[in-house]
Amino acid sequence: MRDQFLVFGRPLIGDEEIAEVVDSLRSGWVGTGPKVQRFEQQLADYVGAAHCRCLSSCTAALILSLRILGIGPGDEVLVPAMTFVASANAVEHAGATPVLVDSEPGTGLIDLDGAEAAITPRTRAIMPVHLAGRPVDMDRLDGLRDRYGLAVIEDAAHALGAEWRGRRIGAFGNLAAFSFYVTKNVTTVEGGALVTEDAGLAEAVERLALHGLSAGAWQRFSEEGFRHYEVVEPGFKYNMTDVQAAIGLRQLPKLDRWIGVRAQQWERYDALLVGLPLSTPVPPALRTRHARHLYQVLVEPDAPLGRDELIDELTELGIGTGVHYRGVHLQPYYRERYGLEPEQFPVATDISERTLSLPLGPAVSEADQDDVIAALSAVLARAREAV
Repeated sequence: MRDQFLVFGRPLIGDEEIAEVVDSLRSGWVGTGPKVQRFEQQLADYVGAAHCRCLSSCTAALILSLRILGIGPGDEVLVPAMTFVASANAVEHAGATPVLVDSEPGTGLIDLDGAEAAITPRTRAIMPVHLAGRPVDMDRLDGLRDRYGLAVIEDAAHALGAEWRGRRIGAFGNLAAFSFYVTKNVTTVEGGALVTEDAGLAEAVERLALHGLSAGAWQRFSEEGFRHYEVVEPGFKYNMTDVQAAIGLRQLPKLDRWIGVRAQQWERYDALLVGLPLSTPVPPALRTRHARHLYQVLVEPDAPLGRDELIDELTELGIGTGVHYRGVHLQPYYRERYGLEPEQFPVATDISERTLSLPLGPAVSEADQDDVIAALSAVLARAREAV
């Protein structure tokens, strides 16, 4: 057992981030202000998008995407069954119907053939998820968009820095939502962003994120002089703060280097896991860049322990792991509301039962990885001897 528990998804926050946060605290400007604007521009430049608006979460970005596109009751949105429930929840909050689509074998990404087969006259949008940082086939996705006149809302919570054929995810003319939650490749502790090529949509997002006010706090209380606000439509409280943006401003310049670190750890896991009853991730497709957000293995059906039992044993040995994910179709609300059965989504169901995410990221050392492998080997060997 380790002396200190290996926390899954622990962020690496250094002196630069701390100093930037302290600067915000000392400035007196801790709400939405100049650092949020700087972070938005930094993100837009990095992704290669015309406009970026930072928000309180990726979920907020998904909800506002549906709102600004006018998607609501009577509309259908195609959503992968293998995703965190935030994707489907956003569609529910819009009053539209999430139509779940099974996964591709191997990658776990949305099955685009299945998505095309699910399109009906009520289908308004598709919400692909770049699962674990692996980019969806953007050529095929945008082909569906153009052929059927669909809106595309990319759930890129895992995929900041991912690339398809030399272009970064977020630069394909769609709405794309990113996450900066504490476990993500870049963190602001909590937070998200939406990128778009449309200036009008960006303006609508900014307005809706702060109660529907015609002028945000930064504009109203800056040195340019006080301005009365006007509520032009009922909005939400989805704004990011300068304290959050301060962390992001110092994290984003490190992202490419950190993705390189994750890739090295990925290759090391691939080598160290040989011989264990675990299927390692399939390699990234040619001419793509995987953001390497999650390292997911599948517990083999003939393993001496099931996935959940394995997690419990690893926890006892001080190793934190994750499950990404149990499919949306298995969650009680969606299962009961839409009468869904596991057999309707065989690939997503199989992943749901066997997937296990191992610690990965710049805060993970080679010694940590060695501890993960030693714990896995010991637990599986002990379980096999007991059979």
